[in-house]
Amino acid sequence: MFALDRSSSTALADQIEARLRELIVAGRLPAGARLPSIRQLAAQLAVSPNTVVAAYDRLVAAGLIDSRGTAGFFVCESRGAVPDAVALEAGEEQEGIWLAQQANDQRAGMLLASSGALPPAWLEDAVPAAAVQRGLARSTAGMATRCPPQGLPELRERLALMLRGVGIAVDAGRILTTYGGTHAIDLICRAFLQPGDTVLVEDPGYFLMFDRLRQDGLRIIAIKRRPDGLDLEGLEAACREHRPRLLFIQPVLHNPTGWSSSPANLHKVLMLAHQHGFLIAEDDVQGHFHPGHATRLAALSGLDRVIYYSSFCKALSPALRIGYMAADPALLKTLLRAKIYSVLTTPALNEYVLLEVLMAGRWRKHLERLNAKLLSARNVSARQLSAAGVRLDHPGEGGLFLWGEVPVGMDLDLLVQDAYRNQILLARGATFSASAQASTHLRFNVVFSQQPRLADYLRERLQALAGARAALARVVSGS
Repeated sequence: MFALDRSSSTALADQIEARLRELIVAGRLPAGARLPSIRQLAAQLAVSPNTVVAAYDRLVAAGLIDSRGTAGFFVCESRGAVPDAVALEAGEEQEGIWLAQQANDQRAGMLLASSGALPPAWLEDAVPAAAVQRGLARSTAGMATRCPPQGLPELRERLALMLRGVGIAVDAGRILTTYGGTHAIDLICRAFLQPGDTVLVEDPGYFLMFDRLRQDGLRIIAIKRRPDGLDLEGLEAACREHRPRLLFIQPVLHNPTGWSSSPANLHKVLMLAHQHGFLIAEDDVQGHFHPGHATRLAALSGLDRVIYYSSFCKALSPALRIGYMAADPALLKTLLRAKIYSVLTTPALNEYVLLEVLMAGRWRKHLERLNAKLLSARNVSARQLSAAGVRLDHPGEGGLFLWGEVPVGMDLDLLVQDAYRNQILLARGATFSASAQASTHLRFNVVFSQQPRLADYLRERLQALAGARAALARVVSGS
């Protein structure tokens, strides 16, 4: 198909990606064309299969090729604008909503460098068609099967077993299924908060939650998030002054920074919750990606004053849209009422399919493969971003995100707009601030940020800034 230059300083995977990209753009590999299998191309080029996998992963992430399971890899069809799509516009007041739409629309050619999700190719084998068929066969009445509002008992047993494996002592009676993490946040708001209540949030934190809270007429108090957890002095001061009803917190692989709270920090958070009488909503959506043992508030507290929630949407399948909550029975009853009022129940098919995946042992094996690939992607992305001039002071323990800082003086608003014009989706740090506080940070998705064109773009822009500074300094010194 083509030859590689083994004397070049360019990595073999980068060469393969570049050559295939050239062939696709030139039309020599037309839309719908099937590429050689990983093993075939590895044999043709005399490289390891992992080298081809890296190149193919980047092309999939760029929207140039598509993986179709056992059928192989194919050049993507060119996608024009969808006539009936509603296009949101970017702006400070709705930037989070715009970012969420852009990341999920998955437009061809757009590099989702700040996306909060994994590329589809990384998840396509997690739930095979056979698992869906077996899941449907488990249901008592096929597609007419109803799901109990709390969730299938067999699934809740499996979820309880999984949670006990990470130190959270629960039984099936303390678990409620949801459509995902966002649904869990909605249920907590419906069940426990009233207009005018004070809610504490991390800053930076989950941007979509902030507007959700404001729409309910809630008062948001932002607590600074540090690499080892919440700013405890700020938290204690906010508790004394504002008498909060609830705290939303993400201790493990925090979004957007990727940091994890220390046990000492979490112990103090629990002490303050008891002292000031507020509830804690613990978000563990990113916890599946932690490479080792992490400390969780639900484990430390025995679910006393803690409502725990997580999701399979990011790590297993966005198509299933299923998550779960764990709470003390008295709190869970209130959450169950809120679920019945809002959506009645979650789909039985989704729950049976998830049950099949958990019972077959596919989930554990999938996570092991996923986390190994994430670790490799983090190393590549961190190296390339650092070389481009992005500062990574606290890269975290693992997971999907890197929180990178650009030099002071870089206009991030202009950078994000310019990157978008160059088919790169970036999210500025202020997007993740409850108070829209100015920030010199960007959130990076470690999978998509492996692509050399992101590092090339950032290096060019940051070098231009450095050059402008140097020229200004010469003018000043000469005056």
